[in-house]
Amino acid sequence: MAKRIGKHTFLTENKPSFIGYGSVVGKKEHLGPMGKEFDLYSDDMRFGEKTYEKAESKLQETALKVALKKAKLTSNDIDMVFAGDLLNQCIGSTFGLKNYNIPYVGVYGACSTMGLSLALASMLVDSGAIEIAAAVTSSHFCSAERQYRFPLEYGSQRTPTSQWTVTAGGASIIKKADNLPYINAVTIGKIKDLGVKDANNMGAAMAPAAYSTIKSFLLDTNTAPDDYDLIFTGDLGKTGSEIMYELFLRDGIDIRFHHSDCGLMMFNKEKQDVHSGGSGCGCSAAILNSYIMNRFRDNTFKNILFVPTGALLSPTSTLQSESIPSIAHLINIKI
Repeated sequence: MAKRIGKHTFLTENKPSFIGYGSVVGKKEHLGPMGKEFDLYSDDMRFGEKTYEKAESKLQETALKVALKKAKLTSNDIDMVFAGDLLNQCIGSTFGLKNYNIPYVGVYGACSTMGLSLALASMLVDSGAIEIAAAVTSSHFCSAERQYRFPLEYGSQRTPTSQWTVTAGGASIIKKADNLPYINAVTIGKIKDLGVKDANNMGAAMAPAAYSTIKSFLLDTNTAPDDYDLIFTGDLGKTGSEIMYELFLRDGIDIRFHHSDCGLMMFNKEKQDVHSGGSGCGCSAAILNSYIMNRFRDNTFKNILFVPTGALLSPTSTLQSESIPSIAHLINIKI
């Protein structure tokens, strides 16, 4: 059962492990630097569906199907699925997973949802309350643009600090196991709000949350950045990553050479015109369930921190000129 250390961190005792994982992406993501890492992709932004929202549900449905196949399981073997997305009432998850007939826990952490769902799944598996859990999430460029910004037909200009919502889904299957990458520790983040109001600069809004959660984990575990192969943030992008570096440098900590951001890994910034990088909860989910897991499989990685970040805004709060609270959850994965 998970043991609390320090103020914010939980250490697992029974090795809740990744026994299966899957990733599905769109055409733009497939054409990026990570393209060969993903399990499946489609040139059709609607993935054969009538709407972009249904396409996002298809991402989750397909990612879980891939993960189950790799784990050599069926949906009947899963005790509980934890899932969420960026759409109102998490319809990407509910419509995407409804036909699996698995006990469902809907979660919302914005772009940190993969971290939140993995944290909950791993702690319940570690406790023995359930045997096998799934964690799933997604995002879609077109559905996010329609909900949070403008219809695509509007053709609005993007600011230099804006990020491109990734079209992707990722799924992980968690079970107690040996000799597989496992979740060693979890740090649940705290809401941080430094008053950033620009919805086109979410990297700046989320950077303080990433800094806070990573710093809390390092203090709780008495470790330093160079104790880990890499620290992966979710989607701070270029702007948010630079702000996070500055916050750590004020403490005399330089994490620049031990850090990668999934939003910067997903696309070629110079060739694919994504401005500050990628975003969306499918961004870190797809990178985790492809590139990161593949590097554990070939023994390149042995100990990493996965820290997806989320901007907890809504279309309503933006229209009411509210600031953007943010969150980051940390998962320490080892082998």
